[in-house]
Amino acid sequence: MTARPRSSDAPVAGRAAPTPGLRTEAALSAFHEEAKLGRAQDFRLLLRLWPFVAPHRRLMFVALGVMALTAGTALVRPLIMRFAIDHGVTVHRPSVLLEGGLILAVVVVVEQVLTFAQIYATQIVGVRAMTDLRRRIFEFIHGLRLGYFDNQPVGRLVTRVTNDVDAVLELFASGALSAFGDLIRLIGIVALMLALDWKLSLVAFAATPPVAILVLAVRRRAREAYRDIRTKTARMNANMNEQVTGMTVVQAYGHEAGAAREFDEINAGYRDANIRAITYESVQDAAIDTVSAVCLASLVVSLGYHPVSFGTLVAFNAYVVQFFEPISALAQRYTLLQSALAGAERIFGLLDTDAADEPRGEPAPRKVSDAAFELEHVGFAYKPGVPVLEDVSFQARRGERIALVGPTGAGKTTISGLLLRLYEAETGVVRVMGDDVRALERDELRRRFAVVPQDVFLFPGTIATNVAASSKPDRARVREVLERIEAWELFASRPGGVDAPIDEQGSNFSAGERQLIAFARALYRDAPILMLDEATASVDSATEARLQRALGELLAGRTSLIIAHRLSTIRAADRIVVFQRGRVVEQGSHDELLALGGLYARLYELQFARAEAGAEPARALA
Repeated sequence: MTARPRSSDAPVAGRAAPTPGLRTEAALSAFHEEAKLGRAQDFRLLLRLWPFVAPHRRLMFVALGVMALTAGTALVRPLIMRFAIDHGVTVHRPSVLLEGGLILAVVVVVEQVLTFAQIYATQIVGVRAMTDLRRRIFEFIHGLRLGYFDNQPVGRLVTRVTNDVDAVLELFASGALSAFGDLIRLIGIVALMLALDWKLSLVAFAATPPVAILVLAVRRRAREAYRDIRTKTARMNANMNEQVTGMTVVQAYGHEAGAAREFDEINAGYRDANIRAITYESVQDAAIDTVSAVCLASLVVSLGYHPVSFGTLVAFNAYVVQFFEPISALAQRYTLLQSALAGAERIFGLLDTDAADEPRGEPAPRKVSDAAFELEHVGFAYKPGVPVLEDVSFQARRGERIALVGPTGAGKTTISGLLLRLYEAETGVVRVMGDDVRALERDELRRRFAVVPQDVFLFPGTIATNVAASSKPDRARVREVLERIEAWELFASRPGGVDAPIDEQGSNFSAGERQLIAFARALYRDAPILMLDEATASVDSATEARLQRALGELLAGRTSLIIAHRLSTIRAADRIVVFQRGRVVEQGSHDELLALGGLYARLYELQFARAEAGAEPARALA
């Protein structure tokens, strides 16, 4: 439950998204636009979707079988009409018409029942497969190194899980997989028309090559248009997330107009991308309808030179209509396929990201030591060539209280990220209880820590679920930890008590109340190592006094790492480690470091002495 690195240690991109309306156009494009994708490999993308469909393949094969039967019933209808007309209407036999009508009705009913089964089975397969795909993306995102998120707008990742997966789902929901049945219908129609009258068939098919040429011409342009739509959708989602998150700053600094201009540009790009896609789709549909009309007109003209029975003419007319129906459907489904493949391209682009939270190199062997944690010659940089830590070495014995202090940007908060393996050390070894952090499963490693960050994040739920960090809290234990920090009465007095709802990011709680919940969360975790990262920076004096009274019991028997805390806690530390420009420059107790007269003594004189004199302490150590 630690916060991401603040500006003191992390690169600018490691913080929340930049404030809307405050960026240049170049910065806007660099932050939001995604890498250009290469030439699409349609078949390869479809194959990559197979592992998500495979668990439901039996139902999918049933759906494909039903598609074939549905296509067969559709092909039979014109033959029944031809028989009824030639043997009923022309020879005045009402019984044949009645028989043909009844058979046709039965065939239509059977066809509709099969269509229902086909659509139902196809969409069930799609929903289940996309549920598995969403779960895979969600789990993959949680397995990425934290550094990956430093340059990723939140909205872009949300788009991968929502809009892009929905685009792939359209393959199933819109019946795009019915293309299999459409192909069977086309083959059957061509075979039956040739069997009925091959000369008339050639006349009907004469106008079809233009359709094939058109589809080939539109295909690449349509793919590019739908790729652009997916990119613009991600950019719009990222911008909206940023706008809402930074609303306080936007309104406080009067940048509503600038934010609106930025959104208008993104919105216009999204509109233009959709217009291009609509244009290609409209051209395709209009051309197919035109060719269909030309074919029907050709049949009428050819009757003057090649007479056929009235029943054959009706059957041919029905087959021509049926012939262009699946072609039109295939064209529409091809449009959906382009959108789906563009979404799949983005999804698998994310899943192919080489940013998995895997250890770099072989873990060091386990070390027998009484140290709770230690760093040996550790180096780290958020950006290549810009080191944050250089050759850092220190350790904390079990039960020892260690405080980290130093100027802004010295690398203090980065230490907590390396201990939790939120980031991977580039050089050196980070050990926790003798184990190289790279040798431990992430869950096992992080169970050894309880973290109280400065920037507390609360999940929507209740006070109890946030204290327990679980949807099923131990209510007795929740009360116990709240009583230990003397916060039970504070929260129990709220409407609903500890079941009081928490809005998004805890916006209905004060900063001090959110900090108390984070403190209780650490107590509830009851881990052997405690991290306090500016843990009382957001609370008032009365709340801090309440926390200070609980700290003695909380820290007893535990190792604690205190990052740039207020004077009272720092002075109580067993050892203070002083950082400057990513290096450890001093270590010792408060009195020893004052006597040394180095950096700590100067910081103390500049900041802490004023705090003891009653002035508000400076925040430069944050």
